[in-house]
Amino acid sequence: MDVLDDILGTLDLKGALYFRTDFSAPWAVTVPDLSGAARFHLVVQGVCFASVAGGNFIRLGPGDMILIPRGLSHVLADDPGRSAPPLESVLTRAGYDGNGLLSLGDGDPEASTQLICGHFTFRPHADHPLLGALPDHIVITSAMRARQPWLDDMLRLVARRMFSGEMGSAAAVTRLSEIVFIEMLSLGIRGSDGLSAILDAFQDHHIGKALRLVHSRPGEPWTVDRLASEIGMSRSRFAERFRELIGSGPMAYLADWRLQKSLALLEKSRGSIQQIAAETGYQSPAAFSRAFANRFGITPLAYRKNPE
Repeated sequence: MDVLDDILGTLDLKGALYFRTDFSAPWAVTVPDLSGAARFHLVVQGVCFASVAGGNFIRLGPGDMILIPRGLSHVLADDPGRSAPPLESVLTRAGYDGNGLLSLGDGDPEASTQLICGHFTFRPHADHPLLGALPDHIVITSAMRARQPWLDDMLRLVARRMFSGEMGSAAAVTRLSEIVFIEMLSLGIRGSDGLSAILDAFQDHHIGKALRLVHSRPGEPWTVDRLASEIGMSRSRFAERFRELIGSGPMAYLADWRLQKSLALLEKSRGSIQQIAAETGYQSPAAFSRAFANRFGITPLAYRKNPE
Protein backbone atom coordinates (compact mmCIF):
# COMPACT_ATOMS: atom_id res chain seq x y z
CA MET A 1 0.00 0.00 0.00
CA ASP A 2 1.46 3.35 -1.13
CA VAL A 3 -0.20 5.82 1.22
CA LEU A 4 0.57 8.91 -0.88
CA ASP A 5 -0.81 7.20 -3.97
CA ASP A 6 -3.98 6.26 -2.10
CA ILE A 7 -4.42 9.80 -0.79
CA LEU A 8 -4.02 11.54 -4.15
CA GLY A 9 -6.10 8.90 -5.94
CA THR A 10 -8.94 9.11 -3.42
CA LEU A 11 -8.89 12.92 -3.44
CA ASP A 12 -9.05 12.69 -7.26
CA LEU A 13 -6.01 14.74 -8.26
CA LYS A 14 -6.48 16.06 -11.80
CA GLY A 15 -4.33 18.37 -13.84
CA ALA A 16 -5.55 20.97 -16.32
CA LEU A 17 -3.60 23.18 -18.68
CA TYR A 18 -5.06 26.64 -19.13
CA PHE A 19 -2.56 28.41 -21.36
CA ARG A 20 1.00 28.98 -22.48
CA THR A 21 2.23 32.52 -22.83
CA ASP A 22 4.48 34.76 -24.85
CA PHE A 23 4.72 38.06 -22.93
CA SER A 24 6.85 40.99 -24.12
CA ALA A 25 7.72 43.78 -21.68
CA PRO A 26 6.02 45.63 -20.18
CA TRP A 27 3.52 43.10 -18.82
CA ALA A 28 1.84 42.10 -15.56
CA VAL A 29 -1.26 40.21 -14.50
CA THR A 30 -3.13 39.47 -11.27
CA VAL A 31 -4.35 35.88 -11.18
CA PRO A 32 -7.45 35.53 -8.96
CA ASP A 33 -8.09 33.03 -6.17
CA LEU A 34 -9.09 29.57 -7.34
CA SER A 35 -10.56 27.76 -4.36
CA GLY A 36 -9.86 24.05 -4.14
CA ALA A 37 -7.09 24.14 -6.73
CA ALA A 38 -3.31 24.27 -6.93
CA ARG A 39 -1.87 26.50 -9.65
CA PHE A 40 1.54 26.28 -11.29
CA HIS A 41 3.67 28.36 -13.65
CA LEU A 42 6.75 26.95 -15.38
CA VAL A 43 9.17 29.46 -16.92
CA VAL A 44 10.43 28.22 -20.27
CA GLN A 45 12.10 31.44 -21.45
CA GLY A 46 12.83 34.84 -19.94
CA VAL A 47 12.24 36.15 -16.44
CA CYS A 48 9.08 36.36 -14.34
CA PHE A 49 8.52 37.90 -10.91
CA ALA A 50 5.80 36.30 -8.76
CA SER A 51 4.12 37.55 -5.59
CA VAL A 52 1.67 35.28 -3.76
CA ALA A 53 -1.09 36.79 -1.59
CA GLY A 54 0.66 40.14 -1.38
CA GLY A 55 4.00 38.67 -0.32
CA ASN A 56 7.47 39.55 -1.51
CA PHE A 57 8.27 39.11 -5.18
CA ILE A 58 10.22 36.00 -6.17
CA ARG A 59 12.40 36.05 -9.27
CA LEU A 60 11.88 33.06 -11.56
CA GLY A 61 14.24 32.32 -14.42
CA PRO A 62 14.31 29.73 -17.20
CA GLY A 63 13.57 26.28 -15.82
CA ASP A 64 12.09 27.55 -12.56
CA MET A 65 8.58 26.58 -11.51
CA ILE A 66 6.25 27.95 -8.85
CA LEU A 67 3.43 25.89 -7.38
CA ILE A 68 0.66 27.68 -5.46
CA PRO A 69 -1.01 24.77 -3.65
CA ARG A 70 -4.14 26.51 -2.38
CA GLY A 71 -4.81 28.59 -5.47
CA LEU A 72 -4.20 31.92 -3.71
CA SER A 73 -4.35 35.11 -5.75
CA HIS A 74 -0.95 36.10 -7.11
CA VAL A 75 0.78 38.58 -9.37
CA LEU A 76 3.04 37.70 -12.29
CA ALA A 77 5.09 40.46 -13.94
CA ASP A 78 8.25 41.25 -15.84
CA ASP A 79 9.05 43.84 -13.16
CA PRO A 80 7.86 44.02 -9.53
CA GLY A 81 6.89 47.66 -9.97
CA ARG A 82 4.26 47.06 -12.63
CA SER A 83 0.57 47.71 -12.15
CA ALA A 84 -1.05 44.30 -12.59
CA PRO A 85 -4.57 44.23 -14.09
CA PRO A 86 -6.87 41.26 -13.40
CA LEU A 87 -6.39 38.15 -15.54
CA GLU A 88 -9.89 38.46 -16.99
CA SER A 89 -9.18 41.92 -18.42
CA VAL A 90 -5.81 40.78 -19.76
CA LEU A 91 -7.46 37.88 -21.58
CA THR A 92 -10.12 40.19 -23.01
CA ARG A 93 -7.56 42.73 -24.19
CA ALA A 94 -5.49 39.99 -25.83
CA GLY A 95 -8.57 38.52 -27.54
CA TYR A 96 -7.71 35.15 -26.06
CA ASP A 97 -10.36 32.51 -26.76
CA GLY A 98 -8.91 29.77 -24.56
CA ASN A 99 -6.92 28.08 -27.31
CA GLY A 100 -3.29 28.22 -28.31
CA LEU A 101 -0.82 30.89 -27.24
CA LEU A 102 -1.66 33.87 -25.01
CA SER A 103 0.40 36.76 -26.40
CA LEU A 104 0.93 40.21 -24.92
CA GLY A 105 3.11 43.07 -26.17
CA ASP A 106 4.97 43.74 -29.38
CA GLY A 107 8.55 43.45 -28.16
CA ASP A 108 11.43 41.26 -29.27
CA PRO A 109 10.14 37.66 -29.32
CA GLU A 110 13.58 36.38 -28.34
CA ALA A 111 13.44 38.52 -25.19
CA SER A 112 9.90 37.56 -24.26
CA THR A 113 8.78 35.55 -21.26
CA GLN A 114 7.26 32.19 -22.10
CA LEU A 115 5.33 30.33 -19.44
CA ILE A 116 3.34 27.12 -19.18
CA CYS A 117 0.44 27.72 -16.80
CA GLY A 118 -1.95 25.17 -15.38
CA HIS A 119 -3.65 23.95 -12.26
CA PHE A 120 -4.56 20.86 -10.30
CA THR A 121 -7.95 20.22 -8.77
CA PHE A 122 -9.32 17.78 -6.25
CA ARG A 123 -12.77 16.27 -5.69
CA PRO A 124 -15.30 18.61 -4.02
CA HIS A 125 -14.95 18.35 -0.21
CA ALA A 126 -11.51 16.75 -0.61
CA ASP A 127 -9.53 17.10 2.59
CA HIS A 128 -6.45 15.60 4.20
CA PRO A 129 -3.75 16.85 6.59
CA LEU A 130 -1.34 16.72 3.65
CA LEU A 131 -3.31 19.39 1.79
CA GLY A 132 -3.64 21.56 4.88
CA ALA A 133 0.12 21.40 5.49
CA LEU A 134 1.11 22.62 2.03
CA PRO A 135 2.68 26.10 2.13
CA ASP A 136 1.39 29.14 0.24
CA HIS A 137 3.89 28.44 -2.51
CA ILE A 138 6.67 26.06 -3.48
CA VAL A 139 9.45 27.13 -5.84
CA ILE A 140 11.41 24.58 -7.83
CA THR A 141 14.61 26.17 -9.13
CA SER A 142 16.84 24.93 -11.92
CA ALA A 143 19.47 24.14 -9.26
CA MET A 144 17.00 21.95 -7.38
CA ARG A 145 16.07 20.23 -10.61
CA ALA A 146 19.72 19.43 -11.24
CA ARG A 147 19.79 17.47 -7.96
CA GLN A 148 16.66 15.54 -8.92
CA PRO A 149 17.24 14.14 -12.45
CA TRP A 150 13.82 12.43 -12.61
CA LEU A 151 11.96 15.66 -11.85
CA ASP A 152 14.21 17.58 -14.23
CA ASP A 153 13.50 15.12 -17.04
CA MET A 154 9.76 15.42 -16.45
CA LEU A 155 9.78 19.22 -16.57
CA ARG A 156 11.92 19.23 -19.71
CA LEU A 157 9.44 16.87 -21.33
CA VAL A 158 6.53 19.12 -20.28
CA ALA A 159 8.19 22.10 -21.99
CA ARG A 160 9.09 20.17 -25.14
CA ARG A 161 5.61 18.72 -25.53
CA MET A 162 3.83 22.00 -24.87
CA PHE A 163 5.81 23.98 -27.41
CA SER A 164 5.94 21.24 -30.04
CA GLY A 165 2.47 22.02 -31.36
CA GLU A 166 1.91 18.32 -32.02
CA MET A 167 -1.48 16.65 -31.76
CA GLY A 168 -2.25 15.59 -28.20
CA SER A 169 0.39 17.86 -26.64
CA ALA A 170 -2.00 19.55 -24.22
CA ALA A 171 -3.36 16.21 -23.01
CA ALA A 172 0.16 14.86 -22.56
CA VAL A 173 1.25 17.93 -20.60
CA THR A 174 -1.80 17.63 -18.36
CA ARG A 175 -0.89 14.05 -17.44
CA LEU A 176 2.79 14.88 -17.05
CA SER A 177 1.98 17.79 -14.75
CA GLU A 178 0.09 15.42 -12.44
CA ILE A 179 3.22 13.27 -12.21
CA VAL A 180 5.30 16.38 -11.48
CA PHE A 181 2.97 17.31 -8.60
CA ILE A 182 3.24 13.82 -7.10
CA GLU A 183 7.00 13.74 -7.63
CA MET A 184 7.45 17.07 -5.86
CA LEU A 185 5.72 15.67 -2.80
CA SER A 186 7.26 12.21 -2.82
CA LEU A 187 10.78 13.60 -3.25
CA GLY A 188 10.28 15.60 -0.10
CA ILE A 189 10.36 19.16 -1.44
CA ARG A 190 9.29 20.66 1.84
CA GLY A 191 7.97 24.14 2.41
CA SER A 192 6.58 23.94 5.92
CA ASP A 193 7.15 22.14 9.19
CA GLY A 194 3.72 20.55 8.92
CA LEU A 195 4.42 19.16 5.47
CA SER A 196 7.79 17.82 6.57
CA ALA A 197 6.19 16.05 9.53
CA ILE A 198 3.55 14.39 7.35
CA LEU A 199 6.12 13.24 4.81
CA ASP A 200 8.17 11.87 7.71
CA ALA A 201 5.07 10.02 8.94
CA PHE A 202 4.77 8.15 5.65
CA GLN A 203 8.33 6.87 6.08
CA ASP A 204 8.30 6.35 9.85
CA HIS A 205 8.74 2.67 10.74
CA HIS A 206 5.77 2.60 13.13
CA ILE A 207 3.47 5.44 12.06
CA GLY A 208 3.98 4.61 8.40
CA LYS A 209 2.87 1.04 9.10
CA ALA A 210 -0.22 2.28 10.96
CA LEU A 211 -1.12 4.54 8.03
CA ARG A 212 -0.74 1.66 5.60
CA LEU A 213 -3.09 -0.45 7.72
CA VAL A 214 -5.71 2.31 7.86
CA HIS A 215 -5.48 3.07 4.16
CA SER A 216 -5.49 -0.53 2.98
CA ARG A 217 -8.34 -1.61 5.30
CA PRO A 218 -10.40 1.47 6.25
CA GLY A 219 -13.46 -0.67 7.00
CA GLU A 220 -11.73 -2.62 9.79
CA PRO A 221 -12.96 -1.92 13.34
CA TRP A 222 -9.71 -0.23 14.27
CA THR A 223 -9.06 1.12 17.75
CA VAL A 224 -6.01 2.91 19.13
CA ASP A 225 -5.17 -0.21 21.14
CA ARG A 226 -5.43 -2.51 18.13
CA LEU A 227 -3.35 -0.29 15.85
CA ALA A 228 -0.70 0.16 18.54
CA SER A 229 -0.55 -3.62 19.01
CA GLU A 230 -0.26 -4.23 15.25
CA ILE A 231 2.74 -1.92 14.91
CA GLY A 232 4.46 -2.84 18.17
CA MET A 233 4.10 0.37 20.16
CA SER A 234 2.50 1.24 23.48
CA ARG A 235 -0.93 2.83 23.19
CA SER A 236 0.14 6.15 24.69
CA ARG A 237 3.35 6.45 22.71
CA PHE A 238 1.58 5.55 19.47
CA ALA A 239 -1.16 8.13 19.98
CA GLU A 240 1.39 10.79 20.93
CA ARG A 241 3.69 10.09 17.98
CA PHE A 242 0.80 9.91 15.51
CA ARG A 243 -0.53 13.30 16.63
CA GLU A 244 2.97 14.77 16.59
CA LEU A 245 3.48 13.88 12.91
CA ILE A 246 -0.04 13.99 11.46
CA GLY A 247 -1.57 16.76 13.57
CA SER A 248 -4.59 14.75 14.73
CA GLY A 249 -5.23 11.60 16.73
CA PRO A 250 -5.44 8.16 15.07
CA MET A 251 -9.22 7.82 15.48
CA ALA A 252 -9.92 11.33 14.21
CA TYR A 253 -7.72 10.60 11.18
CA LEU A 254 -9.51 7.31 10.57
CA ALA A 255 -12.95 8.93 10.80
CA ASP A 256 -11.98 11.68 8.34
CA TRP A 257 -10.39 9.22 5.94
CA ARG A 258 -13.41 6.92 5.92
CA LEU A 259 -15.53 9.89 4.82
CA GLN A 260 -13.04 10.80 2.10
CA LYS A 261 -13.15 7.20 0.83
CA SER A 262 -16.93 7.33 0.87
CA LEU A 263 -16.90 10.42 -1.38
CA ALA A 264 -14.83 8.51 -3.93
CA LEU A 265 -17.02 5.41 -3.72
CA LEU A 266 -20.24 7.40 -4.07
CA GLU A 267 -18.90 9.05 -7.19
CA LYS A 268 -17.12 6.14 -8.87
CA SER A 269 -18.72 2.91 -7.71
CA ARG A 270 -22.20 1.46 -8.18
CA GLY A 271 -22.35 0.09 -4.65
CA SER A 272 -25.43 0.80 -2.57
CA ILE A 273 -25.35 3.18 0.38
CA GLN A 274 -25.44 0.10 2.62
CA GLN A 275 -22.45 -1.43 0.82
CA ILE A 276 -20.44 1.79 0.97
CA ALA A 277 -21.27 2.19 4.67
CA ALA A 278 -19.97 -1.31 5.37
CA GLU A 279 -16.87 -0.85 3.21
CA THR A 280 -15.91 2.32 5.07
CA GLY A 281 -16.42 0.93 8.55
CA TYR A 282 -19.89 2.10 9.58
CA GLN A 283 -22.15 -0.24 11.50
CA SER A 284 -25.27 0.85 9.64
CA PRO A 285 -26.35 3.04 6.69
CA ALA A 286 -28.04 5.36 9.19
CA ALA A 287 -24.80 5.92 11.11
CA PHE A 288 -22.97 6.52 7.84
CA SER A 289 -25.58 8.99 6.58
CA ARG A 290 -25.47 10.95 9.85
CA ALA A 291 -21.68 11.20 9.83
CA PHE A 292 -21.63 12.14 6.15
CA ALA A 293 -24.29 14.84 6.52
CA ASN A 294 -22.65 16.26 9.64
CA ARG A 295 -19.32 16.56 7.80
CA PHE A 296 -20.45 17.71 4.36
CA GLY A 297 -23.90 19.19 4.91
CA ILE A 298 -25.50 16.86 2.36
CA THR A 299 -26.77 13.27 2.43
CA PRO A 300 -24.81 10.50 0.67
CA LEU A 301 -27.66 9.96 -1.80
CA ALA A 302 -27.87 13.68 -2.64
CA TYR A 303 -24.09 13.80 -3.15
CA ARG A 304 -24.19 10.81 -5.48
CA LYS A 305 -26.80 12.57 -7.61
CA ASN A 306 -24.85 15.85 -7.69
CA PRO A 307 -21.23 15.57 -6.47
CA GLU A 308 -20.46 19.27 -6.24
